[in-house]
Amino acid sequence: MADYPLPHASHDLSGQVALVTGGTSGLGWRFTQVLANAGAIVVPTGRREERLDEIARLVESEGGHAHPVVMDTTSAESIIEGVAAAEEACGTVTIAVNNAGVPDAQRAHKMSTELIDTVLDTNVRGPWILACEVARRLIAAEQQGRIVNIASIAAFHYAGQGAALYSVSKAAIARMSEVLAVEWSRYGINVNCIAPGAFESEMMDGMLERMGDISQHFPRKRIAHPAQLDSTLLYLCSPASDAVTGTVIRVDDGQGSR
Repeated sequence: MADYPLPHASHDLSGQVALVTGGTSGLGWRFTQVLANAGAIVVPTGRREERLDEIARLVESEGGHAHPVVMDTTSAESIIEGVAAAEEACGTVTIAVNNAGVPDAQRAHKMSTELIDTVLDTNVRGPWILACEVARRLIAAEQQGRIVNIASIAAFHYAGQGAALYSVSKAAIARMSEVLAVEWSRYGINVNCIAPGAFESEMMDGMLERMGDISQHFPRKRIAHPAQLDSTLLYLCSPASDAVTGTVIRVDDGQGSR
């Protein structure tokens, strides 16, 4: 049997290359710093080049290593080229965090086909293409890896507040994590999912502007802080979770449990 230390709970990501989509703001901004602080070379991606440069400078100022890559997750070509650029600059991507996402903020029967396409391209099609491209390269390199997809508690609990398609797209992300875990388990690629509740972010700021202080309807009457996701992200990206794949972890501060 393998000789594991007590406890087997290492979060050391030294030697890993971690790509984070939506790294220019919100949860992705925090995820990029957390993975860098754990020792990974981070590749924050997004469409806003100035914000990518800003997060890269922040990581470097804290002693980490970052290589930002401009990526549009609605474009298959941009995703594939972005993963290739990350590999060329940093080596094979061994950790991918599918974080980029957009809300719909519209009642289902009022949504334009353009908005439908944007939500599904960003929240479902893009993450699928990215996960497959990262996995394809890991398999070719005969390396193990971690893919962490960011869903939402809305995948399981819908409050009826004009986010029907968003909820459907996040349910797809949860199921995507489960089925890809089965396909890639034999290659040592773990695919898992985090389903956050309401956390502070630019997206949440927009929701609060439209709907008012929704936190007063939550059991703990608060919007959670991104730092409260650190431990779950590190667990799923690190050696500590080497036997965990196909799992969806809800981190919702009790918001979806009522």
